[in-house]
Amino acid sequence: MEGTELITMVNTKVVPICIFLIMMGMGLSLVPDDFKRVLKYPKAVSVGLLNQLILLPLIGFGLANIMPLEPEYAVGVMLLVLCPGGTTSNMFTHLAKGDVALSVTMTAVASLITVFTIPVVLNLSLQHFMRQGNEFQLPMMATMISLMKLTIVPIIIGMLIKAFAPKFADSSQIHVSRFGVLFLTLLVMFLTYIQQDIIVSAIIATGPVSLILNISTMALGYYSSRWFGLNAAQTTSITIEVGLQNSTLSMFMALTLLANYQMSFTPAIYTLIMLFTAGMLVRFFRSKVNLELALKQQRKIKKQRKIMDELA
Repeated sequence: MEGTELITMVNTKVVPICIFLIMMGMGLSLVPDDFKRVLKYPKAVSVGLLNQLILLPLIGFGLANIMPLEPEYAVGVMLLVLCPGGTTSNMFTHLAKGDVALSVTMTAVASLITVFTIPVVLNLSLQHFMRQGNEFQLPMMATMISLMKLTIVPIIIGMLIKAFAPKFADSSQIHVSRFGVLFLTLLVMFLTYIQQDIIVSAIIATGPVSLILNISTMALGYYSSRWFGLNAAQTTSITIEVGLQNSTLSMFMALTLLANYQMSFTPAIYTLIMLFTAGMLVRFFRSKVNLELALKQQRKIKKQRKIMDELA
């Protein structure tokens, strides 16, 4: 297979199929009650979605305008911030001992909403940054249908499997999450290989904005959760959910819908950064939880000793 044919196959076949499987894997962890949680715990979900759907795109748009970026890299920033979280954020939330149910709920709700918001805001972003007429315009309805096929449809299929084969769904979830991280890593490596002649300049150009975006959005998620009085597990979930985007989906839009490799570089570089910072967050939150458990155990032991002393 020639290089051009390989690239075409990856862009049009491999990436969409893998995204479909990853999103179906997310559906394997969903039940109808996850959507009812929006009404049951409105404050936590609202804070998370406010960060994810409104504040994150605003921060991304601001950075894309302030930082000295080429138009394609600026659009790459917008591709990132318009996407919901994914199975990767759910997995890291679990590792960090956060509220996994909240993380899954936020990812699911945001995935449904962004199907309709991405085409609109992305087209406005293309007009703003590219300033080249209709060359990079996306057809609204066709884009929405494509996103539905890659998000809503596989999520529904996963939920049906969960409903009728719960044991299989439960045993498959962790494997799908790991596959998502593995595929994301391989996709970044593939983009690096294909565009190896400009990879150094791309890292220099997109690295700073990716790092600032990641740190600032995680900080926003953390402090806004604390400000609204959410508990530690909910704060952990929102911090990770806002900082870890579905960069696989953003790269799909760059490679397949927009057919532009440069636009995929910002999500690719962001992926490397977010996996590193997420690993650090997991250690931080786990140590914090372990410390709280240790202090709780010490208080329990002291209380028991006090009771024993009084009885003696």
